[in-house]
Amino acid sequence: MATKPQPTKKTSKASTSGSAKAAGNPVKATASLETEIEKLDSEIVKLLNQRASATLKLLEAAPDKKAVLFDPKADDLLALKLEEKSSGPLPAHALRGVLRQVLSSIRNQVRTQRVAYLGPAFSFTHMAAIERFGEAADLIPVNTIAAVFEEVNRGHADFGLVPIENSTDGRIIDTLDMFTRLPLRICGEVQLAIHHNLLGRSARGEITEIYSKPQALSQCREWLSRNMPQARLIEVTSTSTAAQLGRDKPGAAAVASRQAATEYGLEILAANIEDNSQNITRFAVLGDRIMAPTGQDRTSILLQTADKPGALANALEIFKRLKINLTWIESFPLRGPESGYIFFIDAEGHMKDTRVKKALDELTTHAVRLEVLGSYPCSEPID
Repeated sequence: MATKPQPTKKTSKASTSGSAKAAGNPVKATASLETEIEKLDSEIVKLLNQRASATLKLLEAAPDKKAVLFDPKADDLLALKLEEKSSGPLPAHALRGVLRQVLSSIRNQVRTQRVAYLGPAFSFTHMAAIERFGEAADLIPVNTIAAVFEEVNRGHADFGLVPIENSTDGRIIDTLDMFTRLPLRICGEVQLAIHHNLLGRSARGEITEIYSKPQALSQCREWLSRNMPQARLIEVTSTSTAAQLGRDKPGAAAVASRQAATEYGLEILAANIEDNSQNITRFAVLGDRIMAPTGQDRTSILLQTADKPGALANALEIFKRLKINLTWIESFPLRGPESGYIFFIDAEGHMKDTRVKKALDELTTHAVRLEVLGSYPCSEPID
């Protein structure tokens, strides 16, 4: 049997969507998108202010304002939750930056947090300070690691931020030395992926001098040797100083961050030139806070044992027996006429955890000097 032809359905003008019409007309499409963006902007501003207002009420109602104004674990978990909820295209670091600025601005309304850091501005320590405290905090650059410790110890700053170790170069000696001198605690950490870039205003073939701080040049030595053999490597006090020289001196370049390139108006001649692609620096947050256990903590210890065979091995056996994982151990020679070493140890767990507390109690019988530098939440590397 033949199929009866079906009448063709006419499409009415009303059924044609406005977006389809707009798609056929670039001017209308642009106007439509601009209208949509304007509405979204209004909604974003409204929601951000609602979030800020709710946060402000929460902070003002808190019985312990110090605890809620500095809560690195809560901040990191919140950032992670937002990243998990996002389907893009906004990258995770951009979302984290928006959140950080909202929280930092509101906390600053309750109480301004003064943070001393190893400067100058746009150094990697400055970026780590922004990651933890936001730009609304009163970020104070100082010239040396010792000065950061002094600012916090004298009460001129609420917190300090200093590098403590790098995955390529190892320990930061000046930081370890200051822990032996002043009674400050570690109350947090920031792990920052360090990406070095060759910055300048000249073509690579015209560069005769490359400036940066010693650690940055060390972390890029192989790349520089292969790709810039004609250039002399010159050490300066910071990557920011290097960027200034790269801007002002003909034939000069700098090894520094992308942020420094933006700040000093330099071109990125080569990106990510670090020899170790997993180049991470861990920064310690200094303060007087005793952090509560979170379940994912790190305890930092300063230990001096007797200067005799087996003394360190006997001390470390305690951690093995109690099944406490050690994530870092560094030796530091004693200053002055006394021979021997001080050891800096990082252990998994909080000093209030049963096993860690037991280990610390037992360590006292093996120690000439024992100090808990702090128990604080572990952080994940930030790229």
